[in-house]
Amino acid sequence: MPQKVIGLIGGLSWESSAEYYRIINEQVRARLGGLHSARMLMWSFDFAEIEALQSSDRWQEATLEMIGAARRLERGGADFVVICSNTMHRMASEVQAAIGIPLLHIADPTAERIRAAGLGRVGLLGTAFTMEQDFYKGRLAERHGLEVLVPEAEDRAVVHRIIYDELVQGRVEARSRQAYREVIARLVARGAEAVILGCTEIMLLVGSEDSAVPLFDTTGIHAEAMVERALG
Repeated sequence: MPQKVIGLIGGLSWESSAEYYRIINEQVRARLGGLHSARMLMWSFDFAEIEALQSSDRWQEATLEMIGAARRLERGGADFVVICSNTMHRMASEVQAAIGIPLLHIADPTAERIRAAGLGRVGLLGTAFTMEQDFYKGRLAERHGLEVLVPEAEDRAVVHRIIYDELVQGRVEARSRQAYREVIARLVARGAEAVILGCTEIMLLVGSEDSAVPLFDTTGIHAEAMVERALG
């Protein structure tokens, strides 16, 4: 059976989209061997345009952009669509309603992996939008029964600033890694049994050695779930 075609909505930022592309192809090669690689299409945004909509609270316009991208991928022959960003899952339900192919939500395979590990109380790192709004935390709680802790306000501001001022621009700074370690430690002190890296760029900065509890990298987990879906 031929691989299904993955449709990626990327450029949110391209730094993490490049990681998606690498991980997906590595996984397919590991599974199928030889010269195999993944069948996929990517629509890649100019992230400056999307960030301007985010920061000015123009979410309806951002939603229309995302729907347009998903429809392009569907017309191009994608069998299912993914959003290569946690934050932009804010409009996942609207995107799904506008297309005739499935959307593989980033929170679901992440939550399933956490549940399979026998964990129930998790810390969440991400953009301010992801940490503070309910579209992501609510799905984790309501669909998967997870208790979600987010950092205190000052820590949320630090986490968000580092994402936008550094990680999406390809900058990985030692002092920022230390800042994230301290935020993670404070979540653990409040009872987090694991921490979700709920922004697709955070995996560029921290790894398992930076945390006393397991880290669940949404980028890698999402990419692996896509490969499962594509190979059937």
